[in-house]
Amino acid sequence: MTLGKRILDIALALILGAILLLPGLFIALAVLLSSGRPILHRSERMRTTDEAFQLWKFRSMRPDKSDAGVTGGDKSDRITAIGRVLRRTRLDELPQLWNVLRGDISFVGPRPPLRRYTDMFPDLYAQVLHSRPGITGLATLRFHRHEERLLADTRSASETEEVYCRRCVPRKASLDLIYQQNRTLCMDIALMGETITRLIPSRR
Repeated sequence: MTLGKRILDIALALILGAILLLPGLFIALAVLLSSGRPILHRSERMRTTDEAFQLWKFRSMRPDKSDAGVTGGDKSDRITAIGRVLRRTRLDELPQLWNVLRGDISFVGPRPPLRRYTDMFPDLYAQVLHSRPGITGLATLRFHRHEERLLADTRSASETEEVYCRRCVPRKASLDLIYQQNRTLCMDIALMGETITRLIPSRR
């Protein structure tokens, strides 16, 4: 990560943290009142193929100790009512500002994978994770909605895993590597701008 990118991350995280502090408290209260504790969900993610960290989100699903892998149709019944709203607006990711400040992730980069996938595809993720993982990125913007549609039709954990590994991991990795080969501070700013515009409801 370049010094300029890190300075931008810290400055933006501090500004957004101040602006979104009150909305974040309201979201925390809404999660608590609607579905109880815990308010936050933490998940082990990988910064490199052998370096893990804890990624924080507002909890959007009912807890399950046996939970593993990505979320597909097999887990849809565990998503809470407020969780669906948080996921659709990506407000569940507000706590990741803390991860940005810590340096675990950047605002722009490949989404940090679960350890199970870096173990399955070590050579691929060794390339992808040359870039610091991020909240948003080229793969997130170009493939995330298609990924959601693919996984929404799965009805078992094994089917979700098969579809994700076969149809999502390679496509996302190819986009992440395109970003890696062309990344600049201006590109990061453009991707962040596109992310914001996608979160603003369109008027029809």
